[in-house]
Order: sequence, then structure tokens, then C-alpha cells
Amino acid sequence: MSPFRAAAAAALLLAVAGCSVAGAARDGGGDAAGKIRVVVGYQSKTINTVTAGTLLRSLGYLEKRLGEKYAVEWQDHDTGAPITAKMVAGKIDIGSMGDYPLLINASRTQGIESARTELVSITGYNLRGALNMVVVAKDSEARTLADLKGTKISASVGSAGHGTLVQALEKAGIDPVDGVETVNQQPPVGASALEAGTVQGYAQFVAWPGLLVFQDKARLLYDGAALDVPTFHGVVLRKAYAAEHPEVVDAFLKAQIDATRHLHEHPLQAAESVAEETGLPAEVVYLYNGPGGISTFDVTLKPRLRAAHEHDVPYLERIGDGFTRVDVSRFVNDSYLRRAYGPAYDADLASTANPARITGTDPVCAVPVDDPATASELWLTGETATRPAATPTCLLRQVAAAEDAKTAIRAAYVPDTATGTRWFADRSVWVEDPDAPGNARLLPFTTEDGARAYLGAHPDAETVSYGEALKAAVRAAGEEGA
Repeated sequence: MSPFRAAAAAALLLAVAGCSVAGAARDGGGDAAGKIRVVVGYQSKTINTVTAGTLLRSLGYLEKRLGEKYAVEWQDHDTGAPITAKMVAGKIDIGSMGDYPLLINASRTQGIESARTELVSITGYNLRGALNMVVVAKDSEARTLADLKGTKISASVGSAGHGTLVQALEKAGIDPVDGVETVNQQPPVGASALEAGTVQGYAQFVAWPGLLVFQDKARLLYDGAALDVPTFHGVVLRKAYAAEHPEVVDAFLKAQIDATRHLHEHPLQAAESVAEETGLPAEVVYLYNGPGGISTFDVTLKPRLRAAHEHDVPYLERIGDGFTRVDVSRFVNDSYLRRAYGPAYDADLASTANPARITGTDPVCAVPVDDPATASELWLTGETATRPAATPTCLLRQVAAAEDAKTAIRAAYVPDTATGTRWFADRSVWVEDPDAPGNARLLPFTTEDGARAYLGAHPDAETVSYGEALKAAVRAAGEEGA
């Protein structure tokens, strides 16, 4: 049995073992106190969904909007598969998951009108695909994805991370079925397998790759941004439930909009809150969810994301058995969101600019921080606000100054020079380009592949270690001053 068929069979068994959608409806959808029950499935550690899950739950916005007549039940899962199984069984009303699981959700329900689901909003997205990555052990000899040919790679089959792996392998000229052995594992199990050496690669979705790299347990091998295919997470609901309780859907979407606004206005506070709820380091949460982060939080169902869903369908068909082609135009429905959002919907729908940007004045280079492509950020221990940097080179100068002052650093973030993927400064691959201006001489990349591409086009540039980059940044400042 293929991994995909096994996952499908498990979902079906769970559905049968639970109850039918009709049976759930006969239960009345209420709790012992006579309240209308709302069951929300979410993934606490998939922090690209926090505005419809972890953060939304902690803020209590949904409960406040619904009032005393309703009882909200939050169900936490590691991946989207069990959420889909429970939605098929009528056990979950609203759920959030990644782009590939959303398509599987649609595939499982589209033939049963009483179980049919609809995609009604987005939580967060990355237009280039950086929410999904492949990491290897720190001491791995692999330097490119092609080096993993013939090895075992851990992935959650049918997940967004698995989808990126399949597309990336094909792009590298490797058959995703015969060229590697994909080991179907939940994210925490796969992380342990990578550490134990029983798999040689680990392909997962936000925030697992960033977590392992931050913990110094892995090295980033492949940045999903290299695919340049949008990836996202969204909110799906049972259409029958929406018809029965339109007021719940409206309250949920308005609460999600409120949570998104809170995330933009209080990014550090939100990161600390999600960290406390999930056990993830706040520095990792902020990597993805902070201003200029890997994830752009915007609820609107953008045309480019719909097109990405259409693009993903053939890949899901090739992963294995059990996937029925989805009519994406029938699955995506933004009518609920339009009503909840108001007159600004079309204008915001057309924009793909990140609403949360790093702004201010660079305290070391003394210039405005106004270019999202180079804006960087320093988080010092004991401070309640981060420090903006105009460029990665300026960020390095701030780091050097903090180290000289013996000030502890929680995290330093820089954008990849080519893709814009935000990454940890001390885990980046650095290139020094003597032909670049002083404030732009040190250039970070998420992977060695990206750095090599730059070096090929700039023969005078060379790779340097992080320590060497710090010294070079200070040296460049001295040369500019002279």
C-alpha cells in the first residue's frame, strides 16, 4: 500500500469510526448546557495558521463575538489529515491547514453534498514558497537537493511540505517516487529520525525547518522559495454547517480579521503568546510571523493563490492513489469573507505587499529603513522592541556593537539576497562583494545553492563565515567613514 493510500485509508477509518455527517446533525450540535457547539480544528505548531488557531484561541476573539449562546471547542492536531477526517465525519466544523491538505480535504468531500467543504479565507502565505523547506543533519555531506538522490527523506505525505519536496525533486531531475524513499512521518517523529540518522533529509512546513535550524540540529539544504510557487494555509468549513449557522461563519471570519490586525500591531507580543501556547521558541515564531517575516498574514483569497492551487492539483495526482481531481473554482468561496470584510476587500485583494513591514531609522548606519528587500532586524535580550536595520550589512554592525558591549542577542534576522526569505543571520551563508557599496557589501543567503548562484555572476565576490562577515561589516564602515 502506498503512503498516500495508507493515509487515505486511515482517514476513512477514522470517519467511519466516528459518525456520519447526517448522524452529527441529528445530535443537534449542542452541548450539555444547550449551547450551540462550534468545533474548530487547528494546528498549534503550524504557526502560519495562528490567526485561525493558536493566537485566535488565546485572544478569545471568537468567543467574544459569538457570545454566551455558543460553546467553542478547539481541537489541536499536528497536520491537516486528521482535521479532514473529522470534517468528513461531521466532527469538526471549521479547520485550518496548508494548500495540499486543503486540496485533499476538497477531494474527500466534493462528491458528498452533505459533507462538502469550502475554502473561505487565507491565514498566511509566501508568494515564492518559502514556508516549506528541506533540511539535513548539520554534518551531512549533501550540499544540494540532488545530493539526496537514493536516500530516505522524512515528510508528512500529502502535506504542503511534501508537495514542495515533490516539485523540487522533479525540478532537480529526480523522480520523487523512485529517486528517493519518502518516509511518511508526523513532523516531530521525522525530526527525531533526522537527529538519529535514520533519514537523511527532512521536508516539512512552517515552523519545523526553522525550529531545527535554530536549535542547531539541522542545516537548511533547500529553501522552498527556489520553486517560486506560492504556498499558503487557509480556513475550510463544512458547507452544510455554514448554511445552518451563517452567524458562526461571519463571527469566525471577523474574529480572524481581528486576530490578523492584532498580529500586525503587536508582533512581539503575539510571538511571545504563540510561543507560550505551543512551546516553540519565540525567536522561531517571530522569524515567520514578525514584520517582514517568511509569512505574509492576509485573509483575502488572492488570485495568485487560487492559481497556485490549480498548479498543485497535478502534483497531488502523481503522489499516489486516492486523490480525485478537484474543481478549485467550486471549492474556493470568498462570499462569506466579502461580507465579513467590508468595502475594502477588493483593494486589499489586489495587493500582495506585506502589511507588516520593518520600518524606522537604522541606529548604526543612521539611514531610514524603507526597503523591504533589505530590511533586517535585531532582537536583544531584555528589550521589548526590536531594532531595525536598513541592510544586512548594517545589521551585522549592530550585532558587532552589541557583542562589544557584551549585550546578549536573542535573534538577528536578515532577508535572502535573491529570494527575500527571512532567515537567522548566524545560520545564513554569507558572501562579501567588494564591488558593492559599503552598506551592502555583506550579502546573506539561506542556502549554499543561492550563494553559489551569486558567486557565478560576481567573480570578485567570495563566501565568508559569519564571524568573518561581522568583521568585514565593521571594516567596511571604517572605509566609508575614511
